Amino acid sequence: MVNQFGLIRTPRILFGAGQLAELPGLLRNRGRRILVITGSRSYMLYPGIGKIMLRLQKEGFTLHFDRVDREPSPAEIDRIADRYRRLELGLLIAIGGGSVVDTGKAVSSMLPLEGSVRDYLEGVGTKTHPGIKTTFIAIPTTSGTGSEATSNAVLAETGINGYKRSLRHENLVPDMAIVDPELTRSCPPNLTASSGMDAFTQLVESYLSVKANPITDTLALEGISKIHSCLEKAVKHGEDMEARTGLAYAALLSGITLANAGLGLIHGFASSVGGLFNVPHGVICGTMMGVVNRYNIKALLKQDGTSRAHHKYESLGKLLSGTTGKNRQWYLEFVADYLDSLIEKLQISRLGGFGISASDLDRIAEITDNKANPVKFEKGELVGMLKERL
Repeated sequence: MVNQFGLIRTPRILFGAGQLAELPGLLRNRGRRILVITGSRSYMLYPGIGKIMLRLQKEGFTLHFDRVDREPSPAEIDRIADRYRRLELGLLIAIGGGSVVDTGKAVSSMLPLEGSVRDYLEGVGTKTHPGIKTTFIAIPTTSGTGSEATSNAVLAETGINGYKRSLRHENLVPDMAIVDPELTRSCPPNLTASSGMDAFTQLVESYLSVKANPITDTLALEGISKIHSCLEKAVKHGEDMEARTGLAYAALLSGITLANAGLGLIHGFASSVGGLFNVPHGVICGTMMGVVNRYNIKALLKQDGTSRAHHKYESLGKLLSGTTGKNRQWYLEFVADYLDSLIEKLQISRLGGFGISASDLDRIAEITDNKANPVKFEKGELVGMLKERL
């Protein structure tokens, strides 16, 4: 029996190596004035982006450029929206990593409105976004956040009273996503690793989520299989386009699954840690993935009876081990060992390397959400998890 569920729409998706070249043809019936937001390194890492922009200008489009080089803050969104709001833009294109895509998504949603984006942030503002936006095309250059397929943009204020919160509305899903794995070819190993672990976390958390459904389960397992076969290869051999393509596909699927099934405790830590300290999002997810799943598994093995989470962890164990004929406990413990091993192979940094100390852990745990995770934990257990990754 299939229970009731709903799905958020996806963008129009163009996926595959070389798809960036299709961009000019897709814009011919749209507005002639375009805002292009890029990362600070996009042009240096992939010269083809510059060629496409030059082609657009030759075809009569007026391009305005802005750049971002960090996770977006509300102030940065307000700056860009205020600068371009009066230009009657027909289109906004974001080309870059997850931070750039989130910036583009947030700016596109604020161009038709007045005021600050803070007013519309979950848990910060008091207003509900009406869901209107300037037409938005997302073109990711990393394989991680899946933001090209999600309905939210994550904004951060870092500091003692910091936060990471989402601007969210179903209509904020990009109108189009061009996922061209060629754009990730020059992504350095450490960024490939942390971004890939972010996608892996999103796939596993949405699969285990209490809000998962049959469609998100199918997509999540497909993405996890691609991470399993491609992530280490892409980190070690960045020119391997088969691995790059598999990783880009997994990241895209992770955006679709998280938008519909939600995320768990690892992303709860990513929000609290990332609001208080300047730690890259993918690093937080990657460094906490092993310990959180091990705590989940230990708790499940202590329970009487069998839950959906038991069955799902068992399925993960079978997929990742490629082994049949073992008992459920073996598969659950394999998942925990697999994740710990992968984190070590990829050399994902620990939290202590970013200035976080034992004295900060209570404060982090106090503000950490434990939303769709299959197991609920007390504050002391959250502190224990963090302590293991200092």
